Amino acid sequence: MAWVKVRITGDGDKRFVACYRDPEDRERSAGTFSSRRAAERAGNREEAKVRDGSWHDHSRGEVTFAEYVQTVWLPSKQVETSTLAAYRSYLDKHFIPTFGRRPMGKILPSEIQRWVTNATEHGLSAASVGKYHTMLGSVFERALVDRVVTFNPCAHTELPKRVKKKARTLTPEEYEAILSALPVQHRLMVETAINTGMRWGELIALKPRHLDLTTGRLTVEETIVEVSIKNSPTGQRMLTKPYPKDNEPRTMGLPAELVAQLGAHIAERRLKPGDLLFATREGTPFSRNTFRTRVWRPAVAASGVDFDVRFHDLRHAHASWLLAGGSDLKSVMDRMGHAQITTTQKYLHTLPDADTKNLTALNKTRSPAPSPAPEPPD
Repeated sequence: MAWVKVRITGDGDKRFVACYRDPEDRERSAGTFSSRRAAERAGNREEAKVRDGSWHDHSRGEVTFAEYVQTVWLPSKQVETSTLAAYRSYLDKHFIPTFGRRPMGKILPSEIQRWVTNATEHGLSAASVGKYHTMLGSVFERALVDRVVTFNPCAHTELPKRVKKKARTLTPEEYEAILSALPVQHRLMVETAINTGMRWGELIALKPRHLDLTTGRLTVEETIVEVSIKNSPTGQRMLTKPYPKDNEPRTMGLPAELVAQLGAHIAERRLKPGDLLFATREGTPFSRNTFRTRVWRPAVAASGVDFDVRFHDLRHAHASWLLAGGSDLKSVMDRMGHAQITTTQKYLHTLPDADTKNLTALNKTRSPAPSPAPEPPD
């Protein structure tokens, strides 16, 4: 129950201090007043907030943004090592410089909006702004649960509109042009990528023990993620995870020609079961950025293909070619390692001639072939 303490000032006047106990049973003051009645009302108001759970200790909001994310938010995240490293990178690059020294309880929605507006004006894509804003919002959601803040300042931010670009799928002819422009020593790895649809990290983590050359089957059960050394928990740039992105190993069949090439590759290089199938001369994993700048982009430029083909587009092409060739959604979903079939559905009708086939089907339905003329009677 709230109570009032009487204080006598130096001038001999009485002042009334409203007192109550917080949720941790510590004595608190709700202010000093000139009348007992006003003090009682103030104390009762705060006590009511304690009872209904709406009371907030505003001193908690004095912790700075930088201190909170480093000591509370980041340690609480149950995510992959690579994701945690990415969070640290986003914070260091985008948010610590802007909000680092600001008390959590004093960061306003207008400040979040200003960051979004400035980031957009300086060329950050709408997708990236949205991704970083989502992460920032999760920081304040955690702070809300911890009663560090009383509201999430990210809740009503106006984000830039995302204009979805029409995806273009690599055709078999374009792929062959790029393959021919690649250095010979890298072609087998690229052929493996187009024939399996594997993600980059899964591809560079492949080892001979993942292959069954007798049955012509490959098991995806490891992946390698590349992080900055600064944000790596081990101090290493390349981190191996004993499971792929979807957290479940998957097995798939390979074309007979590719199986023969992989077998020859293993024999020629005398690779052991635990060696990397595709690696640098030192036997270390390929860096995605190094491979992209020194090998992939020059080959795309030399091929004459008229759009910016990413290495990841090989995965998209694999799924699209399978579906265009008549494979069912469920089997493609399993082969790609998609967690949801809606992800696989995005690859339907993505080849350049897909709409031509649609028009042909439409014309066939609207203008059926004329019935043959009846034969004249004998």
